[in-house]
Amino acid sequence: MAQPIELILVRHLASGLALPTFLIDAEGTLVFYNEAAEPLLGHRFDEEGAMAFDAWTAAYAVRDDSGRPVGVDEIPLVRALRGGRPVHARVAIIGRDGAARTLEVSAFPLVGLGKEVLGAAALFWESAAEDG
Repeated sequence: MAQPIELILVRHLASGLALPTFLIDAEGTLVFYNEAAEPLLGHRFDEEGAMAFDAWTAAYAVRDDSGRPVGVDEIPLVRALRGGRPVHARVAIIGRDGAARTLEVSAFPLVGLGKEVLGAAALFWESAAEDG
């Protein structure tokens, strides 16, 4: 499946970032996460590959600060994609390795020259216990 050049360029940029990065296309399909994200997600991207929206949203068991499951529409990356605006939130996930992690997530839509939303990206990091 051909991807817009902007999505390809963001993937190329993300591959060189030291900050964990997760990238989805306009349909919500996971198209890439970088090497820095692999320890937090509990799996290597080259072993996982692209994942359909329903698969990746279920795979990471996203929860809020209280431990309650977060609805798909409340996942920061989904909110950025569907709302067309940046979003920041703290969430907890269960990685593919079974480990629970609390993450700070900053997600933003990827918009083409014609103002169409082409996908979204999330930059994230593990939240330190003393962060609150």
